[in-house]
Amino acid sequence: MTDRIKRYAELAVQVGANVQPGQLVEVLARIEHADVARAVTRAAYEAGARYVDVLYTDQHIRRALIEGAPEDVLSWTPPWLLQRAKQIGDERAAVVALTGDAEPDLLADLPGDRVGRARMFELAEENSRQVNEQLNNWTVVGVPNAGWAKQMFGEPDVERLWKIVEFCVRLDMDDPVGAWREHVERIGRRAKALNDMRVDAIHFRGPGTDLTVGLLPESRWQGVESQTALGLPYVANMPTEEVFTTPDARRTEGHVRSTRPLALYGRIVRGLEVRFEGGRIIDVRAEEGEEVIQGQLTTDDTAGFLGEVALVDGTSRIGETGLTFFETLFDENATCHVAYGGAYAEAVEGAPGDGVNVSTVHTDFMVGGPSVDVDAVLPDGTVVPLLRNDVWQLSE
Repeated sequence: MTDRIKRYAELAVQVGANVQPGQLVEVLARIEHADVARAVTRAAYEAGARYVDVLYTDQHIRRALIEGAPEDVLSWTPPWLLQRAKQIGDERAAVVALTGDAEPDLLADLPGDRVGRARMFELAEENSRQVNEQLNNWTVVGVPNAGWAKQMFGEPDVERLWKIVEFCVRLDMDDPVGAWREHVERIGRRAKALNDMRVDAIHFRGPGTDLTVGLLPESRWQGVESQTALGLPYVANMPTEEVFTTPDARRTEGHVRSTRPLALYGRIVRGLEVRFEGGRIIDVRAEEGEEVIQGQLTTDDTAGFLGEVALVDGTSRIGETGLTFFETLFDENATCHVAYGGAYAEAVEGAPGDGVNVSTVHTDFMVGGPSVDVDAVLPDGTVVPLLRNDVWQLSE
């Protein structure tokens, strides 16, 4: 184990998932992530974990499923996996999920509609329940690998990717934990400013984009740090640079053009354009990968409504790199994004009610950048600029 991987694992365990003494820990990883999964396991035990279980998956196994399984099995959840997932929630385990696609184009030649439907529906439903009931302290971190590096740079320069990831997650700082505390406070101030304004809607305007996302009176902006139902703080995404909230799923109107490619289920979606009416997606077009989106939207009746709107400015560490990562964990923290599908209950004051979308789908796509103006619309109709030329306009 390299010192770099050891420090990365410790950051994920201590700051990200915030593993507690005596807690069960689940690590979700692809087989290509084994080195980091092993380091996370050791770091979790050092933090006092009672037991750590690593669940590995393999995209080649998923490819075989998409190629050969009957239609009714594509979205089937094996009952033993569902029982395992429920136990993770019941035990209030900590969860560390590793991402970073080692073969980004592995599924590119397969029928996109089958790719979009090949996801365990009941398992996704259970995971969504646990997130919204705030049962687990969890985090997602990216693992550099040759395939991911080649997708970004045109060559498998893993060392270059590691250095960029270290910068993005503040692992390059003398005191990464202290740097994250400062970051939590700074983004928290942005969230507070938006909450104090009682924003009624967010308006995006730019090339190919004129989109209004209405909010609920109960919508609350969240910063970097989340909390479990028992009050345990954790950082769900590392890196993360966003302030986000849950919109009123019934009040999205207009059209939007994605400003970055979207890596989705082993496919790359490019040139995505989406139109909303009455809150629902009524038209989807893309230069590449459109059928994957279409297949995903058939998963359930509410997949086509928004569940999240998030604001990110160009001064984020990810934005400063000037790179497209082809990995949503990073790209969504380089610029503003919205997500169709399920909402996050933590971003709503009180019990979730009408307008809070419930879906097994949650897909973020990027809609911001220097050419996109973002405004807050207040209940009295006042328009307050939030982002111009990718620069945050409110005082901090």
